Amino acid sequence: MDAHLRDLRYFVAVAEELNFTRAAERLYVSQPALSKQIRSLEDGLRVKLFDREHRAIALTAAGRALLPAARDVLREWDAAQKAVADAAAAEAAVLTVGLSTSVGRGLLQRGRERFAERRPTWRLKFRQVNWGDATAGLAAGEVDVALLWLPVPGQSEFTTRVLATEPRWVAFRDDHWLAGRTSVGFAELLDEPFLALPSSAGPLRDHWLALPDRGDHPVRIGGTVCNAEETFAAIEDGSGIVLLAEGNAAIYQRPGIGAIPVTGLRPTELALAWTTGEHRAAVRDFIDALAPR
Repeated sequence: MDAHLRDLRYFVAVAEELNFTRAAERLYVSQPALSKQIRSLEDGLRVKLFDREHRAIALTAAGRALLPAARDVLREWDAAQKAVADAAAAEAAVLTVGLSTSVGRGLLQRGRERFAERRPTWRLKFRQVNWGDATAGLAAGEVDVALLWLPVPGQSEFTTRVLATEPRWVAFRDDHWLAGRTSVGFAELLDEPFLALPSSAGPLRDHWLALPDRGDHPVRIGGTVCNAEETFAAIEDGSGIVLLAEGNAAIYQRPGIGAIPVTGLRPTELALAWTTGEHRAAVRDFIDALAPR
């Protein structure tokens, strides 16, 4: 049988994690879908790759034999993709930047100006990515670099540089009991319904629900939102409140919506992210362009 690259990626993830749940989170797929794909690979190869008879899974002899070969195939394919991307980028002279947030803060203007100094013939293309992908297109290879909030899923696969560290605020409908307040302690919000990112956002979803700061207090989910426009609509219809960064507060302070600082929460971090081991000179130039002087 001819195995697909996806099958090999799934196999390597499970082999390295030795845990289907963690591997599924790393791959942004459901655990049942991952298990089904692994069984399909085993059926096609007519071998058993994992010993599932014990609580902790383990590689079989066949699985141990396949692992280094699978890694080599994936490494060669990744190198081929990068070579193709280099050639295409050099011809098109376009660098694609993924955005998971309204960046503001003067960052994009600074990046444009400094990047243009280094590469006057190049063009920056900005791509807004919904919050279901907390990597803002990086994991799927749809963008070259990304501006996103930490933490990012698959942290070891990406390198990040923090560009801004800001307190968290809360946005609410203008008839909410928070209206008229100048700030609020997070403990006062524990029983409120919160708007949540999609579950595929992983640890970033937990961050914007402030799960690490809740102790044992459960969170109430008032709704799931994938972008700013859905968030505005959900706040306005009374589905819940939402945490946001101080630098984005002005965006939410619009007719019908208010926003105030929240005390008792750790700050949030806006970062530039790129694939670890990125070698393209144009990408490095953009990374340097956003570095503070």
